[in-house]
Amino acid sequence: MSAAAGLQTATVKHPDVMAPVIALVDELRELVRSGGRNDLDARLGMVRARLSDPRVRIVVVGEPQAGMSTLVNSMVGSPVSATDGSPSVPVIVEYGQAPKATLVKSAPGGRVERVPVDPLNPLQALTTLGVLRAEFAEPSRLLADGLVVMDAPGSAAHEAAAWSMIAAADVVLYAADAAAELTEAQLDYLRRVERVCPSVVCVLTKIDRNPHWSLTQRRNRALLDGAGLNFAVAPVSALLHREATERGDQQRDAESGVPQLLDHLREYVVAQADSVAVAAAVRDIALITDQLTVTLRAESDTLRDPRRRAEITQRLATARTTADQLRQRTATWQVTLVDGSSELSADIEHDLRHRLRSLVREAEAEITRTDPARKWADFATELDARICEAVEENFVMAHYRAVELTEQVASKFPPDNRTPPLPELRLTNPGEVLEPVQPLEPLESAKAGVGQQLLTALRGSYGGILMVGLATSLLGMSLVNWYSAGAGVLLGVNALWDDRKNRKQRRQAEAKVAVARLADDVIFQVGKESRNRLRSLQRVLRDHYTEIAAEVGRTADEALRAAEETGLRYGDHRELRITEIDEGLRTVAGLRARAERLTY
Repeated sequence: MSAAAGLQTATVKHPDVMAPVIALVDELRELVRSGGRNDLDARLGMVRARLSDPRVRIVVVGEPQAGMSTLVNSMVGSPVSATDGSPSVPVIVEYGQAPKATLVKSAPGGRVERVPVDPLNPLQALTTLGVLRAEFAEPSRLLADGLVVMDAPGSAAHEAAAWSMIAAADVVLYAADAAAELTEAQLDYLRRVERVCPSVVCVLTKIDRNPHWSLTQRRNRALLDGAGLNFAVAPVSALLHREATERGDQQRDAESGVPQLLDHLREYVVAQADSVAVAAAVRDIALITDQLTVTLRAESDTLRDPRRRAEITQRLATARTTADQLRQRTATWQVTLVDGSSELSADIEHDLRHRLRSLVREAEAEITRTDPARKWADFATELDARICEAVEENFVMAHYRAVELTEQVASKFPPDNRTPPLPELRLTNPGEVLEPVQPLEPLESAKAGVGQQLLTALRGSYGGILMVGLATSLLGMSLVNWYSAGAGVLLGVNALWDDRKNRKQRRQAEAKVAVARLADDVIFQVGKESRNRLRSLQRVLRDHYTEIAAEVGRTADEALRAAEETGLRYGDHRELRITEIDEGLRTVAGLRARAERLTY
């Protein structure tokens, strides 16, 4: 597609279609402003900005190292996002007739400044301090269709920026590594994304590195369906797409899955941009009208019945007292969490060492009973399988103990607060954790060859012949006679037997040392993985319950303040305010009905 052709199709949202929805949003903003709901006004402002922009905004999100930046580079056909693990910033890429790169940096006094950089080597400048985001213009065919691609870094430092980009997005691409299925934490994140932007595609990345990606795709499809998330699951390999593009290999490019993803975006996002944008806006309007209705009805109930107002005020005062008590008990639940995490870590490590110690003892007993050189490869395979089983059982135990810890912390809070989705501690594939562990060492003291055994027998028989031959020579016999020859045979067999026995003992000792080293490597590697997962669990619980403690306090304070101000503000003019509220409720209901008719 030429640049001119791209410009002709750049407007994918038609202003005539968006105008009625924008008018509804403006009317609703007036209502929420009059009700003092600045939070709802801010969200409606994002909705209006999304509707006013004729382009379609695609935001790529995901966990760190899931391949988001590689996917963005592959889609736009240019290295605009860092993929080498260096610090990254939010990236926005739109269409331009010539490549252009600009860094948006923070300046003194809360201002921002725009700094042009070399579009051929923009990533080097991203490492400078104070960079808020990077903006690119690229003559890409995909962007010429009217799309804007945004890369939201998966780091915690850019979480707020990522959610702002999601709120302004028309469609979200969630990148998930094909090496593992979606966890409960990822599903919970997708539920939150779906509430902000209902148009989501789950992109399964790095399929070139995972030959069993189709199993992961089917499993993710089942998990999404079970969570009530009707998202498409698109398997792709950005690296395979780049290699195929460089070589002009269309068949290999089709195997990468990227062309199919781009076709999906053109057919179901660009071609249906109007309906997708209207449906998303109507959904936001419905949510906001519901919240505004609840607020107005609560105020109306308070004004209509003074006894009801006293009851509500008393209930809210009790809630605030409970919140204060919860703040005072903050140290208690944090102590429970810290102590429980320490005990859990120690118990898991002890359980792992106990399981591996039992395996080592069983392996040593088996080595003592047999010659390890006979079936050392089979022994190593069986031992690896038993170690994987022990590690898997250890992580299962860790998961159930983590659930118990969560219940202990949750017991410090009001019973109506739900527990957070926990990071998955159980292992679906222990081999991934044990991959850095070196395999069981081969035995150096292997069985002796035929020639070496013959030499050992000759050395033993020589001593027997010489010793007995000298003794019989005193009787006038020759040095080699029947007696000396027989003695040589006996001593040769005995020497051969002793040599075999000594070699077997050396092999057994070497095998026991190899098993012990393997167990130490497993403990080191698995212990590190276990500690990482437990730290992740502790952070999730800490952040979740800290937020609950703060939220309970804020909600109680705000609700009580609103109820108290309602009575003081209107006093004898309650009837007038009730009439205003009733009119506002009818207006809100009418706005919602008009919005719903736009989707028919």
